[in-house]
Amino acid sequence: MKFGKIALAFAVVSIFGASAIGFAAEKDPLAPRVPADDMEEAKEWKNPKKSTAANIAKGKALFTGKATCFTCHGNEGRGDGVAGAALDPSPRNFHNPGLKKKTDGEFFYVISNGIEGTGMISYAPGIITEEEAALIITYERSLHDKK
Repeated sequence: MKFGKIALAFAVVSIFGASAIGFAAEKDPLAPRVPADDMEEAKEWKNPKKSTAANIAKGKALFTGKATCFTCHGNEGRGDGVAGAALDPSPRNFHNPGLKKKTDGEFFYVISNGIEGTGMISYAPGIITEEEAALIITYERSLHDKK
């Protein structure tokens, strides 16, 4: 399994070009990532998972495991993962307190649909379930105020 994650990281770097290695600034971290036509529906989605210590731990385990979020976002969610080094814009840093302004539905939309023009692909329901995506969001939310 570890080999598969490493292979995924190398594949992403290869796809986006070794010459791009080095972190590019995240382009306007607070800009909407959900298309305007989908924003109202995205904002209506409510996370069925409460922000408990157990759910945050489950979300972190998924983030750093099955979902492979860490390959781009880094083990601590700072946008500094190995594969993320090749991406422009760089992956989101979930420690940004400004992200509290985003709704869980916006996060869920991105996990479900990816973000056009970036390295963020769709993960749910193909790679992870919607329930697992909800747990990952509880973990990502727990990082917004951490330095």
